[in-house]
Amino acid sequence: MVMTTCTGQLPDGRRCRSWPIRGEAYCLWHSPEREEEAAEARRLGGLRRRREKAVSGAYDFLGLDSVQSIRRVIEIATIDALGLENSIVRARTLISAAMAAAKLLETGELEERIVTLEAAIGVGRERSADVLFPDEAA
Repeated sequence: MVMTTCTGQLPDGRRCRSWPIRGEAYCLWHSPEREEEAAEARRLGGLRRRREKAVSGAYDFLGLDSVQSIRRVIEIATIDALGLENSIVRARTLISAAMAAAKLLETGELEERIVTLEAAIGVGRERSADVLFPDEAA
């Protein structure tokens, strides 16, 4: 089976490597017949990015790459759920948030304990005066 790519060119002169639209030689972005569709897709993409920035700023959301960031998402969801009318869905959402928060607390506690243990035995670095049990470091 022969794989083809779009026959359009990028601004730097290289050939586009996107998949072409079925039965056409060009991808959506390079197809002369679909210029309006591509322009609308670009517009919607820009709106989405602007909305994402606005919502992230409003909720002080920085991503999901740390325990604090994940905790912030749980807090936001919990506050929103608390403002809803009493219902089964609200109760389930609050229970889920509580379970997720409990798991985060457990994970954070275990992480602290591991760091303390590693520091005590000098794992991951040279044994030094920073070892918690200097008498046993010899």
